Amino acid sequence: MTTDAAPLTVVTATSQTRRKVISVLSHAALIAASIVMLYPLLWLLAASFRPENEIFTSGISVLPSAGWSIDSYFRGWNGLRVSFGQLFLNSLTISILSVCGNVIACSLAAYAFARLQFFGRNFWFAMMLMTLMLPSQVTLIPQYVLFLRLDWINTFLPLVVPKFLAADAFFIFLMVQFFRGIPKELDEAARMDGAGPWRIYWKIIMPLSMPVLATAAIFTFIWTWDDFFGPLIYLSDLRQYTVMLGLRTFTDSTGMSDYGGLFAMSVLSLVPIFLFFLFFQRLLIEGIATTGMKR
Repeated sequence: MTTDAAPLTVVTATSQTRRKVISVLSHAALIAASIVMLYPLLWLLAASFRPENEIFTSGISVLPSAGWSIDSYFRGWNGLRVSFGQLFLNSLTISILSVCGNVIACSLAAYAFARLQFFGRNFWFAMMLMTLMLPSQVTLIPQYVLFLRLDWINTFLPLVVPKFLAADAFFIFLMVQFFRGIPKELDEAARMDGAGPWRIYWKIIMPLSMPVLATAAIFTFIWTWDDFFGPLIYLSDLRQYTVMLGLRTFTDSTGMSDYGGLFAMSVLSLVPIFLFFLFFQRLLIEGIATTGMKR
């Protein structure tokens, strides 16, 4: 019995050692990959505190040789004819309105496709999915002409109103998959108690769908905040500019460019996205993990 146990003990110890070595190597590889991925962000952060003449002369080092300076932040914040705080307010207004529009409109459309019975439901759902394959450049000119005739150019309306019309098919599809996983017995029980479609949507579907709603809200906020092309097309007044358009004004191909102010305001532009993601992180992970699953 003792003779048979000795080889087994050696094999077990060897297996445990191998697993520890693999675990250490895996963690080391992940740490190295994380450093590589975070390096551009660290360089950006360090460059925002460097003097203007040292930004592109310090090589790959993230530590300034001439000391830290916050002049770039003051210069970037007040470097335009409009305070950069106004641009932050514009981006925040557009992003929040877009989040509200997408969450409300897309959830209503998804509820209709997932729960209600109406003529041509499958056909309209397929048509909605087909819009996902339609390049945005195809509809750019017709949309611009429409908004021009409505006198919406140089306002926030072209960037916000489509969100309240369930224009993002991706989020509708995402919510439909989530709503289909909610037991229909809850709807039937509510109907027996006299609840109509609106009350079922508001009292049952919405409270149970917080993860997917948070997922849609986070992605809408990030995509809207980072959007450059839309504001570039529809906004021309500096007072209406968003943060992304404001960052572009720091570079000039025909004159002087303020890269210190650009990097400083770029760092500040990441703060709202980071805070929004941090606040809804748990619901985002839960929404992605449970979308399309039966509960």
